Amino acid sequence: MKRNLLIIVTGAVLVVIFALLLFTFQVRQSEIAVVTTFGKPTSVAKPGLHLKWPWPVQQVYKFDERIQNFQDKFSENLTADNINLLSSVYIGWRISDAGQFLRVFKGGSINAAQSQLESMLRSAKSIAVGRHQLSDFVNADPKQLQFTQIENEIEQTVQGQLQTNNCGIQIEFLGIKQLGLPESVTQAVFDRMKSERQVLISRAQYEGEAEAQKIKANADRQAAETMANAEAEAKRIRGEGEAEAAKTLPIFQENPELANFLLRVDALQQSLNQRSTLIFDQRTPPFDLFRSIPTMTNAPSH
Repeated sequence: MKRNLLIIVTGAVLVVIFALLLFTFQVRQSEIAVVTTFGKPTSVAKPGLHLKWPWPVQQVYKFDERIQNFQDKFSENLTADNINLLSSVYIGWRISDAGQFLRVFKGGSINAAQSQLESMLRSAKSIAVGRHQLSDFVNADPKQLQFTQIENEIEQTVQGQLQTNNCGIQIEFLGIKQLGLPESVTQAVFDRMKSERQVLISRAQYEGEAEAQKIKANADRQAAETMANAEAEAKRIRGEGEAEAAKTLPIFQENPELANFLLRVDALQQSLNQRSTLIFDQRTPPFDLFRSIPTMTNAPSH
């Protein structure tokens, strides 16, 4: 009796588990599910536990909602100036409409979606590269590079194709991963880069020389102005001196010896304005005045 009860309980548990497997399904937090009824998408299930009819009435397709990414092949395209350029682009995408994604890609195949994206990316990259010259990709002057603009052009082209075909896919990011040049054109490109660098050097030298000439011209002008002002001031002082001399000349001419004596006294006074020790030659004017001073003799003894 106990054995039969155990069998019955075990059977009931198995039936319940089997029924749960048939009539329910679980969606994880990183997933989204599409439920089809007789092969046609009828509902989209978000994370959680959900009920369903068993196959073949209903079937559940689960998709990862996280960003998928890949890098396309290192392929060769022709630039606007007819230079072969090797490039590779990375892309990040996610499923934005799971129901439409399932309709477009049979069985919701991620591999089929990536293959379709690779084809679109290859076409968009070829168009974008063909619009730009090699100098937009490789340039001695970083300001001349157009990476951001080129990446935006590729992304807009791919996203436009996805929207036109209504694939249920959204591009999250896209960028140039790698650039290269075929060996046949490497030397020509290096020569061009060298020529562009030489142009930049020549331009910098020309601008530097022009600035130097400008500075020199300003300095010469200021020096000329300073010299002119100094000469004018010298002429003014000389004129004032000559005018003053013209006033005193008649007086000096009346008594030249007195005038000469006064001049020497004035010069000696200028020399003795400050407390100082002088070493001089009594034969040199105005110090020759000291020769006329009587020599002091010793006092008489008592």
